[in-house]
Amino acid sequence: MAYLTTTGSGQPVLILKEGTTRSRGKEAQRNNIMAARVIGEVLKTTLGPRGMDKMLIDGLGDITITNDGAAILKEIDVEHPAAKMMVEIAKTQDDMVGDGTTSAVVLASELLKKAEELLDQNIHPTILVSGYRKASQKAIEVINKTAVPLDTNDRKTLLKVALTSMSSKSLGSAKDHLAEISIDAVKQIAEQRGDKTIADIDNIQLIKKTGKSLLETELIRGVIIDKEVVNPGMLKVKENAKVALLDSALEIEKTEITAEIRIKDPSQMKAFLDQETDMMQNMVTKVKASGADIVFCQKGIDDMVQHFLAKEGIMAARRVKESDMEKLARATGGRIVSDLDDLKKADLGLAGHVEERKIGDDKMIFVEKCKDPHSVAILIRAGLERMVDEAERAMIDSLSVVSDVIENNKIVPGGGAIEIEMAKELRKYATKVGGREQLAVEAFADAVEVIPRSLAENAGLEPIDILVELRSAHDKAEGKFMGINVFTGKLQDSIANGVIEPIMVKEQAIKSASESAALILRIDDVITAKSPKGGPGGSGGMPGGMGEE
Repeated sequence: MAYLTTTGSGQPVLILKEGTTRSRGKEAQRNNIMAARVIGEVLKTTLGPRGMDKMLIDGLGDITITNDGAAILKEIDVEHPAAKMMVEIAKTQDDMVGDGTTSAVVLASELLKKAEELLDQNIHPTILVSGYRKASQKAIEVINKTAVPLDTNDRKTLLKVALTSMSSKSLGSAKDHLAEISIDAVKQIAEQRGDKTIADIDNIQLIKKTGKSLLETELIRGVIIDKEVVNPGMLKVKENAKVALLDSALEIEKTEITAEIRIKDPSQMKAFLDQETDMMQNMVTKVKASGADIVFCQKGIDDMVQHFLAKEGIMAARRVKESDMEKLARATGGRIVSDLDDLKKADLGLAGHVEERKIGDDKMIFVEKCKDPHSVAILIRAGLERMVDEAERAMIDSLSVVSDVIENNKIVPGGGAIEIEMAKELRKYATKVGGREQLAVEAFADAVEVIPRSLAENAGLEPIDILVELRSAHDKAEGKFMGINVFTGKLQDSIANGVIEPIMVKEQAIKSASESAALILRIDDVITAKSPKGGPGGSGGMPGGMGEE
């Protein structure tokens, strides 16, 4: 119904449109908190090496089986606006650091749960938000204080970082193989800019093909072009190839204006057609003169030009994606040329081996054995399509964390160790804050312990006993790296036992979770406009945003 109010004389005044719904105060806060917490509860059971998987079926009946937080939230069609904010956290975490999405969402959910308990004690949301901000700043200080520097040439430690990120994926014995590939790939594309090292994983191409096994996933020191050679008469393989990259078409362009050519005798017609052929022959002559063996063209290649290229022994591919052209340039050291007249020997890239191969039903061109490629490709293989998808998600996580530690070479202990250390320091800090904000800081300290608690629960351990043991271990000066070994149920030094994570992942998780919790807590009024379909819009009609079936 429309929102009404009355004037002093009792005259009704219509404020909002008919069909608009409004919830406010405690009711609005509870609905938002409940919706956000539901998302956290969904992901909580996927946390850690012993986490469970989710089977997601979309509207078309396609199935996804994964325990990757970002993938799960991408597949779920979320309706409630507060729940959508939780999906945004996962997206931000994934875009910024590529891992830790589940941790960030579960932490945000727990922060809201603890906040709800304090709201019931009539503590104002503004005080909670202020306390949470102070606590998150302190938590980041603790992370930086606990972090350990990493030598980026220490391959053994990099391998542990990669394996920790993949520990929750069901890849079996192939994890080591994939971790090795991810380290080689990131190290190959890393570049020095001033005093910073940048490793942009967008320069790593991931190609998925069903068939063979996970162990036959391979790193290609170059690029894979998902195209076939344009003409069957062309070479299919070339060693020590000189590569020309063109973003202009190798065909006669039609004129923009409408023109009429009047031909009075057949010889003129022949001259006209011969002129067109000569122009195409001239294009191939320019390519040949540059010394190119292979042409990758972003646009079309005319059939006649293909014929002439084949006669000259030049391999060609057309309609190559712009992103692949850029990767080719980075891999081969060539330059993308817009005008064929400008193509010179200096513009050509070099590749040790170029070959068209058939993988499954598709033909692809492998440009590999490049000298010092700044763009590489990973060909992911597995016997099952679902497995290929999961391997791709694991590979993205692994590439992300390796690039994180190469860019910022600090690591923190995993297995819940850093969270227990944060909680310990936050409880000490809370007494200094004092007042009602102290309660918010203490609530933040309790909330971060959801990570070790969930790791223990998912491993079938007794979470209360584990938390007591962890707190006791962290009270000792030498125990700050102690975390859970979810396979034995005992505590272990996470750094020494290789359960390690990049500092960037933990920092971003704390920032994302605390900011989104603060945003949701500050909302005390939800006004939902009428939807075009006729009912109340969005999801404000029913508590928690759950519409009727």
